[in-house]
Amino acid sequence: MVMTNETGVADEYRSLNAALSSVLVRVEEEAWTNDSPCTGWKAVDVLRHLIATQRHFLEERGIPLHEELRVDNDPVAAWAQHSAGVQDLLEDPKVADKEYEGFFGPARVGESMLRFYGFDMVVHRWDIARAAGFDERFTSDEMDMLEGAIAGFGESLYGKGICERPLEVPDDADRQTRILAKLGRKADFTH
Repeated sequence: MVMTNETGVADEYRSLNAALSSVLVRVEEEAWTNDSPCTGWKAVDVLRHLIATQRHFLEERGIPLHEELRVDNDPVAAWAQHSAGVQDLLEDPKVADKEYEGFFGPARVGESMLRFYGFDMVVHRWDIARAAGFDERFTSDEMDMLEGAIAGFGESLYGKGICERPLEVPDDADRQTRILAKLGRKADFTH
């Protein structure tokens, strides 16, 4: 999934956003305050995290976004405004291909938006769906991406404030259940 702008960073972000947005629009207003699988976070907190971390990453690279909407007032509108702004930025090769020194070495803004923040968009899409009381399935491509990211992140995935330690699952657990367990999540989470 690591790409340059010429090979589809903007398209990949658009696809990740479409899948996430399809979940967000289904969340009932009262469900935004339901507990999520992320310890101590409500569904709205998960969405606030997605927006805040993407904004912070871009702003640290000298790429400012528009004024942020308050997530609590209208979570879906806040995400729509935020993701449209990010989408516009990633359409520009000067932004997507901008190089910087990352945690794992030299990197490009677009690649990082997919590798780290795209990963978050997929995982937290499931978290928000589960908090809202409905099941969300990963696609085969998403599971490939998640497995690759989990292996690549190694022990740093389990640092403070990231993911809980992996959980035990039965040998016959399906692929999504095994992935979620590696992310410290129970596939049968209920709020």
